[in-house]
Parts: sequence; C-alpha cells; structure tokens
Amino acid sequence: MTEAFDLDWLDLREPFDALARNEALAARFLARLPARPRLLDLGAGTGSLFRWLAPRIGRAQAWTLVDADREMAEAAFDTVADRAEAVGLRVTFPSRRCLLVHAPGGAWRVEALVADLAEAPDNLPLHEADAVVNSALCDLVSRPWIERMAAALRVPFYAALCVDGRDRFSPPHPADAAVAQGFRRDQRRDKGFGGSALGAAAADAIAQAFRARGFSVESAASDWVARGRGAPHGLPFDAAPFLSRLVAGRASAALAGPFRDARRVAAWSEVRGGQIGRGVLQTRIGHRDVLALPAEG
Repeated sequence: MTEAFDLDWLDLREPFDALARNEALAARFLARLPARPRLLDLGAGTGSLFRWLAPRIGRAQAWTLVDADREMAEAAFDTVADRAEAVGLRVTFPSRRCLLVHAPGGAWRVEALVADLAEAPDNLPLHEADAVVNSALCDLVSRPWIERMAAALRVPFYAALCVDGRDRFSPPHPADAAVAQGFRRDQRRDKGFGGSALGAAAADAIAQAFRARGFSVESAASDWVARGRGAPHGLPFDAAPFLSRLVAGRASAALAGPFRDARRVAAWSEVRGGQIGRGVLQTRIGHRDVLALPAEG
C-alpha cells in the first residue's frame, strides 16, 4: 500500500498549491488537449488539481480521480460538489460513482477510481485518457515507476508540484541545515512504489524517462511561498496553520532517521513555532511542474 495523507493537510495546502502551480506551463499543456478532454488524475486526493485545472479548460471535460484510499475518493466527491456549489455551479449525480458539474462552457464529469498506484500503470484505464496528470505525487514514487509510466503512455503527462530541494526559511536558524538534511533523507525512503522515493530528483527523473521515449519535456518553478501573516499577493487567509503543519512535518521527518539530534530538532521546532505565532516566519519551498508531450502526429 502506498503512503497516504490526511484530509486536514490537503485542505491546508490547497491554496498554496494553487498559487504555486506554473500558469505558463499549464497553458502549454491545455493547448494540447482535444475538444472534450478525458483526464486521468493519479493520487488525486480530494480533487485539488481538478478544481484548479477544470476552470482553465473551461469546456466539457471528463475526469477520473484515482486514489488508493477509498475514504479519500469519497471525500473527493463531497469536496468537489461542495466547492462547485459554493461558487454557484449546479451539481448532479447520474450515479453513485459519477457527478456532473454544470459549468457555462459544458459539463465537467467526475468519476472516482480506487486503485493502488504502486501497481500502475497496469491497473489504470490509460486507453480512456487523453492525458495523465498528477500533483505532489512524483517525488513519492520510484525511478522504476516513472520509467514504467513513460513506457506505457502515448498521451501528455503533466506532473505538478514535484519537490526540488530548494527550501529556505527566514529568519535563518543554526539548525536549518540539519533539519533539511534529515527531511531530505526521509523523502527518499520507500513510500510503497517499489524502491526509494525520488524526492528532489523527481523532475530530472521524469525528464530522462520521457525524453528517452521521444517526448518533449519542459519544467518550470512552482514554489510554495508563505509568510507568517496572510499569504502571498495579499490573499485573505492566514498562513499560520499551514506553516505550523509544515514545521511539524519537517521536524518529524528529521527525527525519523538513524542519525538524529532530538534536542536540536526540538529547539528548531520551538523557535519556528514562536516565529509563526509572532507572524515573522517566511518560507519558500521549492517545487517544479513538469510537462511531457508526445510527438505530434
């Protein structure tokens, strides 16, 4: 079974994901989609990538949200419906496994598929997809998993928010490097995808695997940016809960390895928590979006 994430964390990170994704790279991806695209979203969680991309597609479309966690798949249906209705879109349910968001440019059809992504691509309906997409997934998978996916696909592959190791906290702390080293070590442990996770090497691994099979590959920065009071660009939500979970996750990961300094990590976590409370902590967490396109024709 692959590693799972909790719903609260996915909710906290969604607005930061939305700000981070690279608009220009997404536009190049969307330009390659057919009139009524069918998208296969791997590790879809509660559907945050759908909520970001569907309005940009802006016409009739069909999505299959794939997740190994049945509870997550059910939460995706509820969240997609609730968010759509909150912005004035009508939602109907043709069946228990399908919903329709009735948007001005055409209906957005959403289905859920419960599948263990460790077995991908063999257990995926690739023949039904015009593109395969994912967000915050490829840094968890192994190099053999990426190579199998590249070998199986003849359609665009869009991987958003792959961590790349360019992390910075401000103001600096003497333990930043030690915590970062422990966190990167934890990123590379096997997450259930048949080998060491790619971590910060994900974007390069995707490029190598897909270029070897004739795809053109582009990538672009898509960094999380957060500061202690509010969010980037003056958006009206508080970054403190997100930063608190981010700091706690980094500390926990740094303590998981064999070479850890619990006292030093605890001191780092305490100082960062105080900075969050005073609204002075700022962070940039490096990510890259990657787009692999098959040769046209």
